[in-house]
Amino acid sequence: MALTERAGMPERLDSYLAAWGLSDPKPLAQTVTSHVYTVSYKGTTAVLKLLTDAGWEERTGARALDYYGGHGAVRIFRYDDHAQLLEYVDGEDLIPLVKRGEDERATEIIANVLNKLHQSQPGVHLPALTPLRKWFRQLFARADRDRQQGVESIFVRAATVAGKLLSESEPPHVLHGDIHHENIRYSARRGWLAFDPKGLLGERAFDAANTLYNPVAMPALIEDEARLLRNAGILSRALGIDFNRLLSFAFVYGCLSAVWWLDDGKEPGSELRIAGIIERHIEYPLRH
Repeated sequence: MALTERAGMPERLDSYLAAWGLSDPKPLAQTVTSHVYTVSYKGTTAVLKLLTDAGWEERTGARALDYYGGHGAVRIFRYDDHAQLLEYVDGEDLIPLVKRGEDERATEIIANVLNKLHQSQPGVHLPALTPLRKWFRQLFARADRDRQQGVESIFVRAATVAGKLLSESEPPHVLHGDIHHENIRYSARRGWLAFDPKGLLGERAFDAANTLYNPVAMPALIEDEARLLRNAGILSRALGIDFNRLLSFAFVYGCLSAVWWLDDGKEPGSELRIAGIIERHIEYPLRH
C-alpha cells in the first residue's frame, strides 16, 4: 500500500486513528521505512509508526517486540503489516553517557538490556523471524565471488568463521539484531528499554556484536583497540558468553555490515578497520 501525502501526513493516518482509538497525532520522525507520530492512546502518549514499502524489517521487528512482551524493550500495543502502535519513551539514549566519559557504564547497561531480551518466555512460541544464516547471505555471496576470482579477502575469512559459528550455534533466541547506543532509551517508569529491533533468530552472541562498532559518530573511540577488548570483556562476563566466541561474532558482523555498504555502492565507514583489529585477537578453534 503506497503512501500518499495529504496536508503533510500520510493518507492512512486517519484510518488508523479511527481503527485503533487514537487522537492528537503529532509528527515525530520520518525515515525511509516509516512515518512516525506521537498520539494519544487510552489517556497516555504512544508512538504510531506508519510503514513504507521499504519497511519490511519493521514487520519482523514487531513480532520480536510482541514476543518480548515489554521485558527489556518498549511494549507494542497493536500492529499489522502496515502500522505499529508502541510505548512512548522520551528519555535520553546512551550517547550522552558515553560523551560524559561513561562508556563502560553504557556497555554494562546494554548487557543488562540484552539479558532481559534473551530471557525465554514460558509458554510463548518463537515467532517467525529471520534466521541468522539468512541474515548473513550477502556476506556469503561476496565471499563466493572473491573465491571465484582467486581473492583471499577479509570477506572470505569472515564467511569461513561465520559458517563455523552458525553450524554449531546454541538453540535459537529471539534477537534484537540492531542493538546500539541510540536504540536504547531511558524510561522514568521502566528503566532502559530497547526499540527498533530487526527481529532475528539465532545465537545470543550476535546481539552483542554491533555494540562494539558504536557510537558510529565517534570513530576515534570505537577504533581504539583497548576499548574494543575492554568492552568485549564487559559484554562477555555480563552475558555469560565465551569471550573468543563473542569476538568472532563481532568480526563477522563488521564484515557483513561492510558488505551491505558495498552492495549499495557506498564505501564502508569504520567497519573493516574495526573488524581487522578484532580478527587479530580471535583464537582457533572456536568454542562455546
